[in-house]
Amino acid sequence: MKYQQLENLECGWKWQYLMKKWKDGEAITRHIDRSVAETAILQLKSLEHEPTLVLDWIEQHMAITLDNKLKQAIRAKRKRHFNAEQLHTRKKSIDLDYRVWEKLSLRANELGCTLSDAIEYLLSEASRSEKASRAVNSLKEDLSKLLSN
Repeated sequence: MKYQQLENLECGWKWQYLMKKWKDGEAITRHIDRSVAETAILQLKSLEHEPTLVLDWIEQHMAITLDNKLKQAIRAKRKRHFNAEQLHTRKKSIDLDYRVWEKLSLRANELGCTLSDAIEYLLSEASRSEKASRAVNSLKEDLSKLLSN
């Protein structure tokens, strides 16, 4: 297994995931009766500082439909957590307007590469173009100086 499972840490993530889902208005318990569901949620809230007890709560109360989603979310969180330890695997983000992302995506598809590779390619092309432009301007200046003498 590439990413180590750390029970305390992951139980805290599970608690955070469930609380976020509950705050977003999703049903996180398998109980149909509203009062039983509210009691279970109060119990979950009290487990904030006892993360390992969250596993028992999940077994007893969590909605069956959330099981797979929770596992996927924890797997993704685990991967991001361990990838963040090293600079080259850490995820970086940039804010792009949709139209910019769309153009970049089309260009990446044309080049047959990822968005990151496309950005790197376009930057190197822009740098090469700028150097060539400077060289041409320098030659023009030199030529105009020679012709004016």
